[in-house]
Amino acid sequence: MLRRIDLTTLPAEQELRGLLPRPAVDVAASLAAVTELIDAVRERGADALIEQAERFDHVRPTEIRVGAQALTDALTALDPSVRDALEVAVDRVRIGSRAQVPPSMVAHIAEGAEIELRWQPVDRVGLYVPGGKAVYPSSVVMNVVAAQAAGVCSIAVASPAQADHAGLPHPTILAACALLGVEEVYAMGGAGAIGALAHGVPSIGLAPVDVVTGPGNVFVAAAKRVVAGTVRVDAEAGPTEILVIADDSADAELVAADLVSQAEHDELASAVLVTDSAELADRVDASVARRAAATAAAERVAASLMGEQSAIVLVADLAAAARVSDAYAPEHLEIITRDDDAVLAMVRHAGAIFLGPHTPVSLGDYAAGSNHVLPTGGQARRVAGLGAATFLRAQQVVRYDRAALAEVRREVTALAAAEGLPAHGEAIEARFEEPARRQEVR
Repeated sequence: MLRRIDLTTLPAEQELRGLLPRPAVDVAASLAAVTELIDAVRERGADALIEQAERFDHVRPTEIRVGAQALTDALTALDPSVRDALEVAVDRVRIGSRAQVPPSMVAHIAEGAEIELRWQPVDRVGLYVPGGKAVYPSSVVMNVVAAQAAGVCSIAVASPAQADHAGLPHPTILAACALLGVEEVYAMGGAGAIGALAHGVPSIGLAPVDVVTGPGNVFVAAAKRVVAGTVRVDAEAGPTEILVIADDSADAELVAADLVSQAEHDELASAVLVTDSAELADRVDASVARRAAATAAAERVAASLMGEQSAIVLVADLAAAARVSDAYAPEHLEIITRDDDAVLAMVRHAGAIFLGPHTPVSLGDYAAGSNHVLPTGGQARRVAGLGAATFLRAQQVVRYDRAALAEVRREVTALAAAEGLPAHGEAIEARFEEPARRQEVR
């Protein structure tokens, strides 16, 4: 079912990247259309958001801001088993997120000279939760808990209006927000929602945010690129990816189950196995075909697995597998081998890594305690997944006494003169002059 790519002889790095399976997604191609949608929201506010809901979500919301009663009612009506599951996820993700908050540190540069590094949360964030083919209360958990762990005080959540729910976001999304104490929720989706969060919509009481995060489709990714000069954004999350490194010791049924689990997200989802065992490849392929046909979303899964973005990659050994994985830089990397830690030591680039046969990506999607909002499309080479740090800023607090300043007095004035900025040096010298002298015109 999955196409094969023979990389038993690895090419050079740049060529290797071009041979690896990727979905045909072009964020740049959507920029013009997305900019038009965002400009409409900036110019016409709520009217534009309502028009976009009618156009894309096929419903006209009566109110864009969700009322407090709707949030309360959604939580009251939530299936108790789902509430229990969300509470477990919240507890675990909160522990994982708090561990990501760095402590303040003081660097002692010299006697009487120190720099304190402290971490400050941004004031306000906008968190996007997609609609579409599935309902994602887990994305509410991942975004909100990370922001709360960072100490953010003002949180707004946006999720598309739903035709089946009278123009409100899905009730499970609303229940998750209520469970986490989020009171500011908006029925708006897509590029318009990202623009509204970034620029604000005064008529509905939506103030601009400092950071926008959350997964979404290609239009949401393009919208983040458009507003990136106005707000900080997380990675442009595209279709989900799983890459599994496995050797002949792996259970083919478990590998196949994990590949199928990610394929059910989207027709463009990527499912990749990298192995040095042709026998395992055959067994996984057979199991994938059987599981794909039997799963509830069989048509969507088949489109994903038979697309150009999914494949089984054959390599000479596990060192080569690690090289292939790093070239791909997957959103989710599973390692299921005889010595997972040895393979892990060879890997550098991945959004999140899941070790061993009992740590599937599905666990990370919900209740591992890690965050499931992760970079896709090779972005893991340069950016991290969502976490508390996404909402924090490092600040340097510099403290020097007079003696410590005197120690570098000559060097600072010399560099200031060399750069043609003599007043910089004079600001240093003023601290060593007699008070009467400071008032003289230089």
